[in-house]
Amino acid sequence: MGTARQIWAAWLATLKAVAQDKGVLLLLVLAPLLYGFFYPWPYQTQAVTRVPVAVVDQDHSSLSRQITRFARASPALDVRLVTGDERAAQQALWHGEIEGYAVLPPDLKRDVVRGSAAVVTVEANGSYALLNKAVLYGFAQAVGTVSAGVEIKKLQASGQSALQAQASRSPINTQMVALFNPTEGYGSYVVPAVALLIIQQTLLMGVGLLVGLWAETGQHRAKPAVWLGRILGFSTVGYLSGLLYFGWIFWAQDFPRGSNPGGALVLLAFYVLAICTLGALLGVWFGNRERALQVLLFTALPLAFVSGFSWPSEALPEFLQAARWLFPSTAGIQASLRLNQMGAPLRDVWPHLFALTVITVVAGGWLLRVCAFRPRTGSGTANAAAGNDFDRG
Repeated sequence: MGTARQIWAAWLATLKAVAQDKGVLLLLVLAPLLYGFFYPWPYQTQAVTRVPVAVVDQDHSSLSRQITRFARASPALDVRLVTGDERAAQQALWHGEIEGYAVLPPDLKRDVVRGSAAVVTVEANGSYALLNKAVLYGFAQAVGTVSAGVEIKKLQASGQSALQAQASRSPINTQMVALFNPTEGYGSYVVPAVALLIIQQTLLMGVGLLVGLWAETGQHRAKPAVWLGRILGFSTVGYLSGLLYFGWIFWAQDFPRGSNPGGALVLLAFYVLAICTLGALLGVWFGNRERALQVLLFTALPLAFVSGFSWPSEALPEFLQAARWLFPSTAGIQASLRLNQMGAPLRDVWPHLFALTVITVVAGGWLLRVCAFRPRTGSGTANAAAGNDFDRG
């Protein structure tokens, strides 16, 4: 009964400390809220459309004009310039007025009529992957559509009907359907994964900030029941932040969601508990209130790259393939994408839940070891004692 009372008192004291500390309150409450609404904002358009381009028409034939018309009709392209001078298009590209251009070579129609190979060259700005892709695919679709029409006309001229010509031109048709990203938008790809990273980073910094203050003042010395109440207090705030993302923000921003809500809630409990335990350990390790913010602030981008959603984990060096599992974001992001976007059953993410459990147990055990309550002996500042005890632990 006494242990339960200690846990309850520590839980309440932790929530009170979070509410009274402006810096911690900003990181644990306000930062997730602000990130949740403003980070997805630039991705509302989802797909890149109306990219400014140019057409270099050196053929001046009915075929080249038809390709230009199809390029103008493409939702991906915005034809700003039609010229016969490739140098003018290059200058426009270098000055940032367009993002790419297509060169329709001389004698294009003549080569097509003769059955010779005809090549349309597309130049695009490779500095921006999404714009480069839109330019290449937009021109490819325009040229491909015109090319298909030319082939069908040739088949009809040889005696085939319109339906026979279409069947001969494309005997096997494919239909591509996006299952887990229906809009095929960049926002639906990146935001659900980064949301897990935002939860982790804000929790790590907030918990590290407050625990670092406790380490400075000697309050990190506490019994296991007290630390359990503290971790549960931090986890309560973190769980509410996760519910905000999985519930309201994903719904308000219309991102893929809700495929397995029960599994997502279970994952969130494992995930937040691992983060808070690791954050408390790091706070004691840093032994300083500001140091947690200084160090952890710059880890977000590396953790995003090694988590496996933006870059294939198999392409990482072997050391990073193993080291990335030391952070909850790796297992959390992979499990969340499977549960919340793909609708996988909970049993399919047990390895990820196990990885989060290992982080919680190892970090929690280490934390209790270095923060074990013992009577003070001798003199010295609390901050120095905290650092020495951690080193000995």
